[in-house]
Amino acid sequence: MAFCDWKRLLLLGRQNTFAKVWRSKRGGPSLSWKRCCHWSAGKSLDPEVKAFLEENTEVTNSGHLTPEIRLRLLTPRCRFWREKPDLWPYGDPFWAIYWPGGQALSRYILDNPRVVKGRSVLDLGSGCGATAIAAVMSGASQVLANDIDPIAGMAMILNCELNHLNPFPITIKNIINSEAGNWDLIVLGDMFYDEQLADGLHRWLRKCIRIQQTEVLIGDPGRHQFLSHSIHSQLHKVIEYSLPEYTRQENYGLTSSIVWSYQPSNNLEDC
Repeated sequence: MAFCDWKRLLLLGRQNTFAKVWRSKRGGPSLSWKRCCHWSAGKSLDPEVKAFLEENTEVTNSGHLTPEIRLRLLTPRCRFWREKPDLWPYGDPFWAIYWPGGQALSRYILDNPRVVKGRSVLDLGSGCGATAIAAVMSGASQVLANDIDPIAGMAMILNCELNHLNPFPITIKNIINSEAGNWDLIVLGDMFYDEQLADGLHRWLRKCIRIQQTEVLIGDPGRHQFLSHSIHSQLHKVIEYSLPEYTRQENYGLTSSIVWSYQPSNNLEDC
């Protein structure tokens, strides 16, 4: 099975397994990576994993909304675009795809640096780290990237190096349902692919807003699970971007991606 078919599985099916980790109150990475919970600027990468990622991804800045940002991604020129997915030695590489919601958020931040300048930013479900990178480029005072996959953390460090940035802190654990951190802004893209996960995000984000007055921006290309969720009634459209042709082909007909501001009503109960 080629990776393009594997990617369809990631989009349509295998995300359900991944979502179980995100929505669990005690979620976390697989047991083999259990002790890897935080990456920082001074932490060295496992040489074997680093070599594998460099060999099996392509450095690219084309085909997406942010040509200013170079990323290591899986592309048709990579071996695992054609190989059987079971031969990939780590967890499903969601981080190796630049999802359209993340693209929209990153484009918006680069075009509107005032949104992050001098502010603390949490990039939730960071994946390849593009939105966190955009926040650093645009003058955020503090950036924390969060993902539950430690390989994503390693990829983010490589992507920081590609863009001549010092790596930002990266936390590798499920922080949904944790205490509300004191962040000025939380950004998240392409996270509403599972109903229970969406419910958990809805509650946690609302708590962050209520307790810390955090601003929340969400990127999504209009997936059914997002549009049909109750959170959608509490969103305000910020901007919509037409997706490049390559991204459209990768995402099976999605043509645009939207940045939303989440502004829950004050009279909603905190579940």
